[in-house]
Amino acid sequence: MAYVGQDAGERADAGCPFCRAPQLSDEQALIVHRGEHAYALLNLYPYNTGHLLVCPYRHIAGYDEATPEEVAEIGEITQTAMRVIRATSGCDGFNIGMNQGGIAGAGIAAHLHQHLVPRWSGDANFFPIVAQTKALPRLLGEVRAEIANAWPGA
Repeated sequence: MAYVGQDAGERADAGCPFCRAPQLSDEQALIVHRGEHAYALLNLYPYNTGHLLVCPYRHIAGYDEATPEEVAEIGEITQTAMRVIRATSGCDGFNIGMNQGGIAGAGIAAHLHQHLVPRWSGDANFFPIVAQTKALPRLLGEVRAEIANAWPGA
């Protein structure tokens, strides 16, 4: 709510949230896994319960700027996240993607991040479009703990 209550100028001055997140505790930043080159955290504004973002630590905007090591680890984290979320939530599928640049819909275009959105048969993902409402039955902290605890090696 603190983020929503700020005006756009205050948010812009706050710095990059994907550079700041790794400096916080996992609970504060909603981080579910830290790798060597990239990490995964819950989206603060999820489309569905368990909506993760996979980000490199390095502040780069484009996928084409990522090193081979970053690309490989983003892929590995994404695959593991799919397995963990499927096991913990019983989802039926996923939407996976990156919006590159503001014109393409990236909310934070300056720092590369990949979305991993769990989907269930009959989910209410259409709500944001037709009702300007999101149906999220679980608290982010609970979802973070469940996914982080189920991550291999946790």
